[in-house]
Amino acid sequence: MRATTAVPAALLATGAATVAYAGLVERTHWTLRRFDVPVLPPGSRPLRVLQLSDLHMTAGQHSKQAWVAGLAALHPDVVITTGDNLAGMDAVPATLRALEPLMELPGAFVLASNDYFAPRPKNPLKYFKTEHKRVHGDELPWRELRDGMTARGWLDLTNHTGTLTVRGVRIALAGVDDPHLKLDRYDDVAGPADPTADVRIGLVHSPEPRVLDRFTADGYDLLLCGHTHGGQLRVPFYGALVTNCGIDREHVRWLHRWAEPSAAAPNGTWLHVSAGLGTSPYAPVRFACPPEATLLTLVARTAG
Repeated sequence: MRATTAVPAALLATGAATVAYAGLVERTHWTLRRFDVPVLPPGSRPLRVLQLSDLHMTAGQHSKQAWVAGLAALHPDVVITTGDNLAGMDAVPATLRALEPLMELPGAFVLASNDYFAPRPKNPLKYFKTEHKRVHGDELPWRELRDGMTARGWLDLTNHTGTLTVRGVRIALAGVDDPHLKLDRYDDVAGPADPTADVRIGLVHSPEPRVLDRFTADGYDLLLCGHTHGGQLRVPFYGALVTNCGIDREHVRWLHRWAEPSAAAPNGTWLHVSAGLGTSPYAPVRFACPPEATLLTLVARTAG
């Protein structure tokens, strides 16, 4: 009898320890990723882009707010946020305070579902269904967030295009609203990316292939996304269980080649999917996938 009951007890203990680690330790293990991306013209000096995504901020998350504010010490050249900043009705002031040091720098953003609607409790098993009914919470004060960022000069690329010139590098930018909510209007930004720019960057919160492929066809060099949380719960030696969007598990986080060079995109297209910095308040766990921001160093392509 002792041997029979020892195994279930050990399994329960292991499960409890895993949940405790995922909810109490890894969920706040703020991590900075770094990648070099060869997208600038030959001979160009490097340009550093800080990408933030999926903050899912609440007013009381002081550790996350301090860590985000401290990223200004990296002295990035450009800051990009790819949506899902909020997780509470009172989160806008705290989010803007966390971003305040970074808003001294050139920046751009797109919005997403968890900027518009408050989170609600969900059955996590629904994420294993390709199609599931989405139930939204109350409307969040997203306009205050948007206005707070644009007042500091950041470009709102939510179904818009824009241009930044930073340290002599001309960046052509385009973004769409959240395709996960079917709010993207790519036709509003469609057309060949500016061939006179030094680099062309597309922004979209959820990395849906139908949108990524349109950016690629228009000649964008680098696509920046979030949404997936990197899978949020990853199995060692297997990876993400789900992506919560149309992208495959291989591309659920970090830097990848999305498209090889072609007539439309002579230099090919790179894709970076941030695993993000937060979780829903109703699923406050991460495992084998710590919360993260990314410093992307854009470097020169090899001549030829």
